[in-house]
Amino acid sequence: MSQLWSFPGGIHPAENKQQSTSRPIRKAGIPERLVLPLQQHIGEPAEPVVAPGDRVLKGQKVADVTGGLGVPVHAPTSGTIESISRHPVPHPSGMEDWCITLIPDGDDRWCELNPTSEYRKLDREGVLEKIREAGISGMGGAGFPAHIKLRPPSDRKVDILILNGAECEPYITADDMAMRERANEIHSGLKVMAWVLRPERCIIAIEDNKPQAIEAMRRASEGTQAEVVVIPTKYPSGGEKQLIQILTGMEVPHGGIPADIGVMCQNVGTAIAVSRAVFRGEPLISRITTVTGEGVSEPGNFETLIGTPIRHLLDQAGFDPKRINRLILGGPMMGYTLENTEVPAVKTTNCIIAATEAELPLPPPEQPCIRCGLCADGCPMELLPQQLFWHAKAQDFDRAEHLNLFDCIECGVCSYVCPSSIPLVQYYRYAKGEIRTQRAEQVRADRARERFEARQARLDREQQEKELRRQERAKAAAEAQAKKKAEAEKAVVSGEAPDERDAKAAMVQEALARKKARSAAKETMPNGAGGAEKPDVEALEKQLEQARGKLETMERMLEDAKATEADNVEKLERAVTKNLDRVKRAEDALADARKQLETEPGE
Repeated sequence: MSQLWSFPGGIHPAENKQQSTSRPIRKAGIPERLVLPLQQHIGEPAEPVVAPGDRVLKGQKVADVTGGLGVPVHAPTSGTIESISRHPVPHPSGMEDWCITLIPDGDDRWCELNPTSEYRKLDREGVLEKIREAGISGMGGAGFPAHIKLRPPSDRKVDILILNGAECEPYITADDMAMRERANEIHSGLKVMAWVLRPERCIIAIEDNKPQAIEAMRRASEGTQAEVVVIPTKYPSGGEKQLIQILTGMEVPHGGIPADIGVMCQNVGTAIAVSRAVFRGEPLISRITTVTGEGVSEPGNFETLIGTPIRHLLDQAGFDPKRINRLILGGPMMGYTLENTEVPAVKTTNCIIAATEAELPLPPPEQPCIRCGLCADGCPMELLPQQLFWHAKAQDFDRAEHLNLFDCIECGVCSYVCPSSIPLVQYYRYAKGEIRTQRAEQVRADRARERFEARQARLDREQQEKELRRQERAKAAAEAQAKKKAEAEKAVVSGEAPDERDAKAAMVQEALARKKARSAAKETMPNGAGGAEKPDVEALEKQLEQARGKLETMERMLEDAKATEADNVEKLERAVTKNLDRVKRAEDALADARKQLETEPGE
């Protein structure tokens, strides 16, 4: 590559990477239990395909997404499903979400795998389906499903595929160590993705502070079309938009995606997962995670099973709780303070920092903005952080959005350089969250209005159809009456026999009398001698209990879905209504049975 560009802003914080690169990647082992969140990616949460008490094998699918945006979840080892319940998950708010808890059996037995040595014999969709079935989501950012990202819109051609090995954030060395020790796997995954996308160029981008990784990737790429490009060390050069600008000089348009300009970025960890999914048939059940900081005696990188509690990882690195001041999940720039060490590692967990007070002190109290402009100078997206801060603080979200709030990548540069210690990124996250909430509420309101209008239209249509049928019946009755009257007049004029209607009426009365007599006889018959059998009250009570139990479960799931603003609220509301009808029918049946027993003779 002959030319590199730069991006505006950026900083050079202390790297602190040497702490975790002195040891090779170690296995974190199998903890006592694994907690698998159903949502570890952008999109819809997966739905369980197992139940408590089920035994599963390593690599077996335990949850799946049948439609929409999402990927399955697999068992990281063999064992027994303990529960499907709410559990704390990695999130700045410390929220809980639905998780599958797996108790390992220690055997670590694999399920049947389906490797593919000649992936080129498959079609493009077949390879993408293998990637989807392996549950692979992006492992360097927000966790976007890999098979969706590798399927750009049909009207866009990817000319450049970039493998992101920059890893610019301080402390984190998971990608660095992966490139040093697993360069061949990374290159194999790159070849698969390049075969799917058919780009003109493949670039492996690495910051110049990783000489060993650069050398390893160059050896793995010898004799191939892939270019290993060394870029200057600068934060946040590993950001997707910044890396594209460094390598190509092009900028991703506002509100667009890299595919709009013919570029796609993938993480080196994602490349390893793709390689294992295709060539070994293994799903994504583990990842490399950095455990570092002065609060652990043996910092390093660990091959971590998805679902491993953070506490177990810290213990593997020699955690000393007396020394730490803060636990940070992620890097010091974009990560967040961890309050609960029982949260599990997920597909995007790349770092845990056990920091002492001297290492990462708590930020001082927020002071008034002095309008120095350092935040604007450092912003890599060329936004106006000061104005965004004012509008976010004043809850003027429309103006904040007008100033391209959602272009903010939350890199933390503005907060880092602010002399007033204003947590600017926290304000932006708050504003984004409020805007998303308002949008979701507006969508729900629009859907409710559409449902109401559709119901009103249906009722009006049914009323019109009912009125039309009534008019048709009235017209038919009038015509029939007129016909009978005409026939009667004709019979009188012609002198025929009296109207036969009296005879027919007598026959009808006689038939009704016989039917009434049979009903009376049946009612006087004893039970078992032609009458109905006694109702099974015990069975009806059991049915009612089951219906009520299922209704309670659906109501609880509906409350959780509303609290988390899930996409399946409408589906759960319909399920609750349906179960309410079932409970009502069961109650009516039981009441009728009890009433029948009370009125039967001999009871």
